Amino acid sequence: MIELKTPQEIEAMRPAGQFVASVLGALEEAADVGVNLLELDALAHRMIKDAGAESCYIDYHPSFGASPFGKVLCTSVNDAVLHGLPHNYVLRDGDLLSVDFAVSVNGWVCDAARSLVVGTPRAEDQRLIDTTQRALAAAIEVAQPDAKLGDISAAIGAVARDAGYGINTQFGGHGVGRTMHGDPHVPNDGRAGRGLRLRPGLVIAIEPWFMATTDEIYTDPDGWTLRSNDGSRGAHSEHTIAVTPDGPLVLTAPA
Repeated sequence: MIELKTPQEIEAMRPAGQFVASVLGALEEAADVGVNLLELDALAHRMIKDAGAESCYIDYHPSFGASPFGKVLCTSVNDAVLHGLPHNYVLRDGDLLSVDFAVSVNGWVCDAARSLVVGTPRAEDQRLIDTTQRALAAAIEVAQPDAKLGDISAAIGAVARDAGYGINTQFGGHGVGRTMHGDPHVPNDGRAGRGLRLRPGLVIAIEPWFMATTDEIYTDPDGWTLRSNDGSRGAHSEHTIAVTPDGPLVLTAPA
């Protein structure tokens, strides 16, 4: 069921959005050659505790997860493209790291993700990251009242295809509110002018993610981490946005 938020409820979601942005900023600064993924998870855990917030991940156990997630953020490195379970891995020069983070503040959830290169960047990795960011910006731009959900999906797909990347639609954006994942599902490809009409009060996470040379994934033995079938690298960008009468409001934009 899709629940539209009142202007007051959207305003109440702002602290969660700002906190998500601040944690992602801190993680981006902390991610460096020689840093362990478990250290990044511990940093996010401390920030959650200090803020009196609540993790959306640690007890999360959907049908596609092998067990409760057990950590507070997703850290996907190189060919790990989504749902990366933090583990004992030390970041190396040139690693492509995607960090996905969702949290509840005062009962309201926001969700966002960023990708970055640790140390020395490779041009092809930066192009991949830039493409996810451009796709996200294009999708947000069309998230206007009375547009259609397909307009968002089509905008993402057009940017990906123009850059020469395939598109996986198994996982994509989603409704956000009192819980992390709700209706509607927001695929990363679709047909403009089709689907749900966007109405003020709709709050969704939009999350383009692309892989360099494939659109196929498999699940790592840890039961959570999704990897590209051919070992190519992936990147992921995400914001939580609200559709308002004045257009899209990005709740997880950095202050």
